[in-house]
Amino acid sequence: MESNAASTRKRPINLTINGALITQAKAYTNNLSATIESLLVDFVAARQSAERDRLRAADACADDWNAVSASIGSFADEHSTL
Repeated sequence: MESNAASTRKRPINLTINGALITQAKAYTNNLSATIESLLVDFVAARQSAERDRLRAADACADDWNAVSASIGSFADEHSTL
């Protein structure tokens, strides 16, 4: 499900995160929420892109297999008991 993160209403949530990691991260940013949101946007975009790539590869594989099947038929056709 894709959404425009900039136009979505923000709401408070509860997360369980390593306290020491939070302390370290606060040394590098004064807006931890925005930093985490930015990282999540990148993470979701990367996962969605990977899923699209996987689906494209599966579609290409199916197209290739269908082309082979159309040109030479199926091995099982020679052994059908029907």
